[in-house]
Amino acid sequence: MRIRDIIAAALVGLISLFWGSAAQAQATPFYKDKTIRIIVGFTAGGLYDQYARILSRHMPKYIPGNPNIIVQNMPGAGSLTATNYVYSVAKPDGLTLGMPGSGIYLDQMLGRKEATFDVTKLAWLGSVDQRDLVLYMKADSQWKSIDDILNISEPAKCGATGTSDLTTIMVNILEETLGAKFNNVRGYPGGVEIDLAIEKGEIHCRGTGITTHFAREPYFTWHKSGFDRHIVQTGAKKDSRLPDAPTLSELMDKKKTPALSRNVARVMLVSATLGRPLIGTPGIPPERIKVLREAYLKAFAEPEVVQEAKKSRLDLETLAGAEVETQIREVMNQPQEVIERVKKLSE
Repeated sequence: MRIRDIIAAALVGLISLFWGSAAQAQATPFYKDKTIRIIVGFTAGGLYDQYARILSRHMPKYIPGNPNIIVQNMPGAGSLTATNYVYSVAKPDGLTLGMPGSGIYLDQMLGRKEATFDVTKLAWLGSVDQRDLVLYMKADSQWKSIDDILNISEPAKCGATGTSDLTTIMVNILEETLGAKFNNVRGYPGGVEIDLAIEKGEIHCRGTGITTHFAREPYFTWHKSGFDRHIVQTGAKKDSRLPDAPTLSELMDKKKTPALSRNVARVMLVSATLGRPLIGTPGIPPERIKVLREAYLKAFAEPEVVQEAKKSRLDLETLAGAEVETQIREVMNQPQEVIERVKKLSE
């Protein structure tokens, strides 16, 4: 065999080896033999944690390669710690996801120095549990209604995890739209700790999702014993479980709240309609984002998950990742006067 023929045969062999390796690499899903982490921005036991653990059990089967998914809790500053970690520390490979508080956009809008992320650059993978809010009060406190809150000079103490959690959002909205005053005590690591503080008498009130308030202990026991009282709800219509709590719309109409203040309330309440989002690091390849978004929706639609949710009284209303991304971009594009009013409330 001539040298030219030998070289040609070698080249054919190398080309075959290259294309064979490339085909094999293409046939092997990226997530095979990999582990995905979901970083939850709150303590274990709360609803954020519960939803993340549902995903960890059911989402892998809808991801090519069937990866392992584990949940890690990283509480701190109302989920700012976890969001900063996912945004700035985690690699953009789709192996580190996050479940932060839905109000993190407010921390960025307000220019919080601790918020080192840009919500418009995060990968929004989906959201579950879109909900209206309720402000509840320990029943034996001196504030029995929103009128008491408006007329009693001593402000009630409400518990919060940080500057963008649902308690902070709720009390800021009530201050802006109705003139209500509260002493907002921030720094609790999670909702479980806030409820314990209410039981101990350290604080009097908390704002949270209505679905949360009817989904777990201690609320089941509280409602049976009459431990708590419902003060205000934010839905357009009254929730049947809260017949005595007026809606924010009713109260604003009665108070003749101006349009600007109503717009401020709408911006803040996006955190409720966003539910409990799942995020990814900026820079994840688009094809992996597509896979994760589809797996997210399929996991929560699975019959076994639906039955589990019914038993646990969990809401499974979901938003697709693209819809969440659209809401985030819209809420971050606000007139300056609205942003300045939101900032003033949070000083």
